[in-house]
Amino acid sequence: MDFGEGLRKALAKLSGATIIDAKTVREFSKELQKAMLSADVEVGLVFEFTKRIEDAALREKMPKGVSPKDYVTNMVYEQLVSMMGMGYSPEIRPKRILLAGMYGSGKTTTAAKLAKFYQDRGLSAGVICCDVTRPAAYEQLETLAKQANVSFFGMKGEKDASKIAREGAEALKDRKVVICDSSGRSALDEELIEELKGINGVFRPDEKFLVITADVGQVAGRQAAEFDKAIGIDGVIVTRLDGSGRGGGALSAVTVAHAEIAFIGTGEKLGSLELYDSKKFVGRLLGVPDLEGLLESVQSAIKEAQIKPEDMENAELNFETFYTQLKAMSKMGPLKNMLGMMGMADVPKEALEGSEAKLKKYGNIIGSMTKDERRDERLVRDGGRMRRIAAGSGTTEKDVRELLNDFNKMKKFANMFKNNRDFRKNISKFMPKV
Repeated sequence: MDFGEGLRKALAKLSGATIIDAKTVREFSKELQKAMLSADVEVGLVFEFTKRIEDAALREKMPKGVSPKDYVTNMVYEQLVSMMGMGYSPEIRPKRILLAGMYGSGKTTTAAKLAKFYQDRGLSAGVICCDVTRPAAYEQLETLAKQANVSFFGMKGEKDASKIAREGAEALKDRKVVICDSSGRSALDEELIEELKGINGVFRPDEKFLVITADVGQVAGRQAAEFDKAIGIDGVIVTRLDGSGRGGGALSAVTVAHAEIAFIGTGEKLGSLELYDSKKFVGRLLGVPDLEGLLESVQSAIKEAQIKPEDMENAELNFETFYTQLKAMSKMGPLKNMLGMMGMADVPKEALEGSEAKLKKYGNIIGSMTKDERRDERLVRDGGRMRRIAAGSGTTEKDVRELLNDFNKMKKFANMFKNNRDFRKNISKFMPKV
């Protein structure tokens, strides 16, 4: 169970409560402690946190018209935001950035993500491969740089990281933002410290970020303190928050170590790097919709998929426009992240995996259609065409028929929504208010 799921389950037990008394608060506190400890939040911090919740819940009078669940949820939200630190607002200006961290922390992928982040904001970007210990580091960063459409510099076979950093900075001097990816180790030893100090001396970074994977839990705090003491760090980037139940422990530990969380990685795609905002992050943990984040993600995906929004607004729904929408959705990262932004984080894992597999299959089927077939789904009902499409997409005729049925249901709903003003009005009652 991940941290957010544990918190939401603890809060769900308050749904039937009509009053907040000592017994209710004690029982809730125990559930909250279980959720936090399972997320590897430090024990002392857990008990300090739940004590504050207990004291506030029993001391303050619950406002009229507010349910116990909403009342306590707001308390938990405010205390978690305080525990998880503040948000980060980077200066969008020319700069040099050095990334450091242990083996397997995700530095190389993060370097490309960070370069894309700044390039998407109008600053030309480049990356330098100064990882001289991992054999595949050069090829990996070169490939990622190409995917992100940013410049790359490396010296294959060179073992002097300082030399690569110096020549890379010169080669990429026309880039506004240059990011240096360094070597990792299984521990912060003297060799790594000296290597990082050497790079630091010739590269002269404006910012130094420590990259930490969320699954290290509360160890993240110790790593932040050690790297800061060794080379000085300006902030921390926490990766793999989408796949770790110990993310709460990592984030809280970094904050307790007085380090600033700058970015969080929420997936493998190059766009899956977010500015850290504790309010948004805690809101998602508690199942509060993040409509602003969802809108930003949609706009970024549309831009990356090279779709003109005006082309989609009044377009007729057919397989061609549906295929375009599927391509945009694929750029937004895991379906779990999107649903989390919509406040629907507790969709069963089996349903999520089934939905993602179905969308991928439908994309393959539509990709095997001709242009005429995409524009007129009736053509696909022809037996010969259906067999050809199934064979070309690696699916079965049954799968193609399933797509046709689902698509027609979707089209019927879209037409109903478009043409029936009363229906739109009724549906809007259930839409989140912005």
